[in-house]
Amino acid sequence: MARKNKEGKGGGFLREETLRGVLAVLFFTFGLVLIFVAFGKAGGGGRKIHEWLTGFVGIGFYLLPLLAFFLSVGLLRALRGLFPIKKTIGAFVLFLSGLGIVELLFPTEGGWFGAVLSSPLSRLFEVYTSVVLLAAMFVMSLLVMFEASIPVGALHAHWRAVFWKRKEAKISGLEAAGATQAHELTEEEKQTEETERFNDVSVTERKRVKQAVRDDNAELPTVTSAMLSWPNWRTYAPPPLTLLEADRGKPGVGDIKANANIIKRTLQNFGIEVEMDEISIGPTVTRYALKPAENVRLSKIVALQRELELALAAHPIRIEAPIPGKSLVGIEVPNNIKATVGLATMLGSAEFTASDKPLLMSLGRDLAGKAHFANLSKMPHALIAGATGAGKSVTLHTILTSLLFRNAPEDLKLILIDPKRVELTLYNKIPHLLTPVITDAKKAILALKWAGKEMDRRYDVLESESVRDIHSYHKNIVEPEYKKLEKERATNVDSSELSLKAPERIPFIVIVIDEIADIMATYPRELEAAVVRLAQMSRAVGIHLLLSTQRPSVNVITGLIKANIPARIALQVASQVDSRTILDTGGAEKLLGAGDMLFLSGEMSKPVRLQSAFISETEVKKVTKYLREEYKDDVPQELSLIGRDGSDVSPESGGLAFEDAFGGSEDIDDVLYEEARAVVVQAGKASTSYLQRKLRIGYSRAARLMDLLEEHKVIGASDGSKPRMVLGAAGHDTPSEETEVPGPGNPVFGRFLTPWIPVPRLREDKLHGNDTDCVSPM
Repeated sequence: MARKNKEGKGGGFLREETLRGVLAVLFFTFGLVLIFVAFGKAGGGGRKIHEWLTGFVGIGFYLLPLLAFFLSVGLLRALRGLFPIKKTIGAFVLFLSGLGIVELLFPTEGGWFGAVLSSPLSRLFEVYTSVVLLAAMFVMSLLVMFEASIPVGALHAHWRAVFWKRKEAKISGLEAAGATQAHELTEEEKQTEETERFNDVSVTERKRVKQAVRDDNAELPTVTSAMLSWPNWRTYAPPPLTLLEADRGKPGVGDIKANANIIKRTLQNFGIEVEMDEISIGPTVTRYALKPAENVRLSKIVALQRELELALAAHPIRIEAPIPGKSLVGIEVPNNIKATVGLATMLGSAEFTASDKPLLMSLGRDLAGKAHFANLSKMPHALIAGATGAGKSVTLHTILTSLLFRNAPEDLKLILIDPKRVELTLYNKIPHLLTPVITDAKKAILALKWAGKEMDRRYDVLESESVRDIHSYHKNIVEPEYKKLEKERATNVDSSELSLKAPERIPFIVIVIDEIADIMATYPRELEAAVVRLAQMSRAVGIHLLLSTQRPSVNVITGLIKANIPARIALQVASQVDSRTILDTGGAEKLLGAGDMLFLSGEMSKPVRLQSAFISETEVKKVTKYLREEYKDDVPQELSLIGRDGSDVSPESGGLAFEDAFGGSEDIDDVLYEEARAVVVQAGKASTSYLQRKLRIGYSRAARLMDLLEEHKVIGASDGSKPRMVLGAAGHDTPSEETEVPGPGNPVFGRFLTPWIPVPRLREDKLHGNDTDCVSPM
């Protein structure tokens, strides 16, 4: 009797799983038979089947095998609880709407189903309107079947690309026409024509017109960057989104209801009563939210993490207790199939394109699949840390690409420091760089010192204009003045006078260090001092830091650095200790890698989990190639220093002018020389053991410093056991001429496109002297 009740409870002759398997085999066999029928290999019975089905579906008969195979695969997936009901309905609607369109355009070819579907529509709306309606149904069923969305961002980018090409063709025609009639134009007409051309919108147009103006009228004054920076900023055309990849794949979460029941049952087995709540499906993980009973301690749920991993057969599981802003506990379970977040989809979203924040960065998608962005101006600095292979470099590429898509070279400058020499070198020669990518640790310290001096100079500019930050300066000083100058230029005012009136446009500077640990190992004190000073003061003047490391230890991420960089991005790390070093809390050790991150800003009480957008090396190369080609005619706005001999030296070249500009010199091979000289002059005595104690260095290095001090006549020669005589500050050059900021009255101003880069005017004796700065390796 019990056996009969059990069989009756089963609900039928066959189990549901067995029935689905049988139907899957039947549909697959039916599809194979239809293929043989279509090729005439099924005999007389096959011909009858062909005539019968052709009468019903017309030429749609040849699509029936595909439909049968689709149903067979869907039934097989249903054995694991994944039967695609929506996709199946979409496939049938797609098939029927296609038959209707065929029947309207080619009568009797759509079969009985096509006639039944198209006849009522043709009587009501006639043929063309009926075709439009059925085509709309066809497209909608395609979207449902493939669970896709209309690529609005890609279509918009394609339209913009076509539009710019047409504008470029138009200006080419204008230039050709102007060349044939150039001899008939007076000087006043040429000036008016140039003014009209400069009021157009395309950056490429503007470059071509500038060259045409120089060729046609050599007497016109040279156009400076100050005259063009505001219009170029207004009309920046970013790289097309077609260079990037969109989202790929769909997250596979398994049986959601079964997982929720397993979680609830596992907790009940340990005496914890909970109620299952919302379920959020993200690209990488799915969060099951639950509400515990009133008398349950959250620590009891957190302690059952391993039991839940065993029950769900998933590792690792992260428990968030509680979810910020909700009276719920979140259990984050890795997806069986991960979806790839494409950067093109992120940058094409309305939230990114409609924002007016120039330093808006794309970070990724949260646990609900919502795009997450962050404003670097508000952060204002960020620290990225994670183990090898966790996705630090991809995250940096995502952030840099986001900034390049929003800012013209006139509004954003980059200083990229890459001791690893393989990641950021892809950005060499793009117009946004202040200097070629720096790969040497000492040059990185010098670049950070230049940023500190530039910060001080910018504060002087803000103080003189009585504004509090760079945003107020641009809004209240620069933009009104440039609008006024554009109107004056339109009235044929002398351009040379306008160039003197143009205010300085101060671009943002973003300094990126891909591996701070390598530099910290060589110059720990200098790096920490430079980073902390910039982090403390540079926000108001538009200088921001992005630091990355794969060794999140307290020796690399010091307390001062952490205190001044509130925004942190933690990727997968090896231990909870590393997670606490980055975030001051655990959790990063339970991440999955490949861009799975915890993001914490100064406005958040707890970090939020995100899946970083993915950008491949090929995509980065496409974007940088586009920028190089778009601005190949422009003079690069690089950080340069000019000595009296006319040599132009950048930080990457590492020449004497650059070293002297920051107090360094290649003539002295120990960077602790200057500090050692100051110590012995102040103390009035010199010995190797004394330098060892004061500078905390070894004997061999202290002895070498003593030799250098003797060579430069700071101390006297050794005389047996007698102490050396200190000769004073001999060998030290005291600069008599301060660093000057170039401007309209500076003789070297004409050699630069960007008036905001400081250029030290070096004395002749400094070019051959030995003045150095204190940069000490440990």
